[in-house]
Amino acid sequence: MGNVPFFPVQASTMAPQVDALFAFLMAITAFFSLLIALLIVVLVIRYHHKTDADRQGANNSHLVLELVWTGIPLGIVMVVFVWGADVFYRMKTVPPNALQIYVVGKQWMWKIQHPEGQREINELHVPVGQPIELTMISEDVVHDFAVPAFRMKEDVLPGRYTHQWFEATKVGEYHLFCDQYCGTLHSGMTGRVTVMEPKDFANWLAHWTRPSGVMTSSGAELFQRMACATCHLPSGAGRGPSLTGLYGKTVTLQDGRTITADDTYIRESILKPAAKIVRGISLSCHRFKTSWMSKA
Repeated sequence: MGNVPFFPVQASTMAPQVDALFAFLMAITAFFSLLIALLIVVLVIRYHHKTDADRQGANNSHLVLELVWTGIPLGIVMVVFVWGADVFYRMKTVPPNALQIYVVGKQWMWKIQHPEGQREINELHVPVGQPIELTMISEDVVHDFAVPAFRMKEDVLPGRYTHQWFEATKVGEYHLFCDQYCGTLHSGMTGRVTVMEPKDFANWLAHWTRPSGVMTSSGAELFQRMACATCHLPSGAGRGPSLTGLYGKTVTLQDGRTITADDTYIRESILKPAAKIVRGISLSCHRFKTSWMSKA
């Protein structure tokens, strides 16, 4: 369907699968729309009030007919459900070798950062043939990261990380839109995705200015500069819990609840230290951290 006029090109691995399902839905809709319209015309002509059609002894029940008009729609709906569920599962299952890229939505721009530290505004450079996982969050209101050529869109929410992936199949430049109305300049919240050959992408990375270095190094430097290591000792003997190997583990809170230490939890713990207190940690530690963060 990428060759259909006014239709976006197919430029990702998922685009043909999404288009195939869409084409099937449109074909089913068109078929039954024409069938119903035709039947209406035929029945109106045949049974209009001036005809001599015999209406005596009409059968109001027909088991076979009822089974047919129940079974056929049920079968079609089940095909659509299973097919749609399969496409949805594929779109939400991130390949293990995906390249991580981080996106922040803000009225009215897209801020993007690569693991190596490169930053972009309203532009995203990626290599062709490489799965890309986007980890996204909003600074203000709800946005939506959408690339029509990839048949990809995902809500970008404040206070919560969302994830989406794609794998570009064609070198070129593709439109990037915000698909969720986010304010007066929503229509201007656009950008472009540049898909490059792997060699060209490597050269682009190598020649990019890195003001802050690799993201992991920047995080480690910030951890030391903000004196986080004073409380969060690796041994766990500090005022705060040890953060070594924390990501992805289950954390028990003071109220007995358990929560996974994912991106959202860690971000909230940094910005609002007292929001979810770990069991065995003094509240004074979180008050100290909150006070320190407010001064910083």
